[in-house]
Amino acid sequence: MRLKPPGRLTTSDYPRVMALWQAAGLHIRPTGRDSQEAFARQMAGGLQTVIGVETTSGNLIGVVLATHDGRKGWINRLAVHPSWRRQGVARLLIAAAEDALREQGIEVIAALIEPGNTLSLACFRNSGYEEYIGLHYVSKRSRADS
Repeated sequence: MRLKPPGRLTTSDYPRVMALWQAAGLHIRPTGRDSQEAFARQMAGGLQTVIGVETTSGNLIGVVLATHDGRKGWINRLAVHPSWRRQGVARLLIAAAEDALREQGIEVIAALIEPGNTLSLACFRNSGYEEYIGLHYVSKRSRADS
């Protein structure tokens, strides 16, 4: 089966994005920051671009969120359907996210990768990303599902 080039998704694609995140095994917060309302709010704010890869028959098989704070860009929530992994879909999504962020004037792009996710780490390394040893990710949340 052939793939369409990566394309921008909209708020109407939310159910398909959630289904893909679930199929890919992402830890999602459907009542918090991954809720439909939060998704729509983040899209409306102009700081989040949702990019998907579909088969020619229209099945969503990969998705990524490209976000930024005006200074640094982030590649978030990269997910590829398990049956499509190791076929270059993630690299297509990374490149599309980079393009979207550069179009917005962002020159520094980063990603956080969960410990043990060696496939994702290898994919980012193969896409030119460097791992910074010694950094610690800390966060403060107003709610557990934030």
